[in-house]
Amino acid sequence: MTYMEAPHLQIAVTGAVVPLQPEVTTVGRGSFTDITLTDPSVSVLHAEIVRRGPYVYVSDLGLSRNGTRVNGRLVAKRLLTDGDALTFGSARCRIGGIVAGEVFEEQPPKSVTPELTRRELDVIASLCRPAMSDDAFVTPATAREIAADLVVTEAAVKQHLLRLYSKLRIVEGVNRRIRLANEVIALGLAKPQVPDDQRGLPAPRAVPPGRAPEPAQRWRPGQGQGQGQGPGQVPGSVPPYPPPAAAAADRRRVTGRTGGPG
Repeated sequence: MTYMEAPHLQIAVTGAVVPLQPEVTTVGRGSFTDITLTDPSVSVLHAEIVRRGPYVYVSDLGLSRNGTRVNGRLVAKRLLTDGDALTFGSARCRIGGIVAGEVFEEQPPKSVTPELTRRELDVIASLCRPAMSDDAFVTPATAREIAADLVVTEAAVKQHLLRLYSKLRIVEGVNRRIRLANEVIALGLAKPQVPDDQRGLPAPRAVPPGRAPEPAQRWRPGQGQGQGQGPGQVPGSVPPYPPPAAAAADRRRVTGRTGGPG
């Protein structure tokens, strides 16, 4: 069996193919690791690739600053299959030479959600609100839009975003804010808002096209007399108190008096 047929890791930037060790292969930037990656985003001792019989899995040691991903997903441990794309920090690699002797029943990776503050959750909700709308191809909110939404300064929002990048291990590079939004949505930290009519709340009454909304009714002398109700009044409630001038005119009409007392 040649080294290309045996389990190996191919490094994207150089094209080098490095065979895995019989049991544990260490990956990192340190000079004493089995596979040395010079990318500055890679930690000195970043991860291990472990062989157990025909199975191969990657394990992030928890010492890395920028995390380990398999096919774009942040993982702690993950069973690998032939052709999986591995990313250590920003260094891209591909695993090969794994014999697919049986079909593995893949389970969704259990991502450990970091502890977030209430304000960080508010920033996440505001960041992802545009992407949660029904419109397609909507980018997440900018720092300025988040600041306006939360009524805080833009500098404060940027500080919260930096902490979120660190906690969720979003490495530096292009579209960092978009990658953050994708990660929090995948972790279930941001969820679409349910419309009022789906939450059991009454939806606003629609006005037919071309028809203006009905103006509010004014109290008129004699209105509701004998019924104990005024305009728009709920049965059994206290009727609205009429204006003094209107009440005086109403009394004169009932008593037949047009002048003052006398």
